[in-house]
Amino acid sequence: MKGLSCFAGVASLLLLPALAGCEREAVDTRPEQVVEEFVARMQRVHGDPKAARAAYELLWAEARRNLAERAKRTSDVTGREVAPEEMLAPSRFSLKVTPKHYAATIDGDWALVRVRGEGPDASEHTVRCVLEDGRWRVVLELPPLAPIQQRPDAGAP
Repeated sequence: MKGLSCFAGVASLLLLPALAGCEREAVDTRPEQVVEEFVARMQRVHGDPKAARAAYELLWAEARRNLAERAKRTSDVTGREVAPEEMLAPSRFSLKVTPKHYAATIDGDWALVRVRGEGPDASEHTVRCVLEDGRWRVVLELPPLAPIQQRPDAGAP
C-alpha cells in the first residue's frame, strides 16, 4: 500500500506541469490583451460591484489612486463607504464601434494599443498601457483632483 501511495504522489507531480500548460494565459501579460479584457470588463460593470472591481484592477496605479481619493471624498460627503471601483461610471464608457482588432506597439515599459472595428471605414482608437510590476495596465487619464478648500471661518465658534 505504501508503494501505491508513493506512486500516486509521483504521478500527481508529473501531471501538474501538464495541467498548468492548459491554463489560459493571464490577461495582463500583453498590452493588447489587457485592453481587450478591460473593454470586456467595463461592458459588464452596470451595477455589478464584482465586475467594477475586476475592471478597476486593470488600471494603472495613478488612476487607481485618483479613484481612491474620489471615493474617499464621496464617502466623507455621503456618510457611506464608497469603494474606488464605484467611481467607474459605465454610462461614461460607451463604445462607438465594437472593437475587433487589437495591435500593440511596445516601447520599453509603455505601449500603444490600436483598437479597430471591422470594415473599411471603421474608426481606430489608441489606448496607452504601462508595465507595472511585470503586468500591463490600462492608462486611464483622469482629471487631477482640486485641493480641498476650507473656509477661514469653518469650525470657528
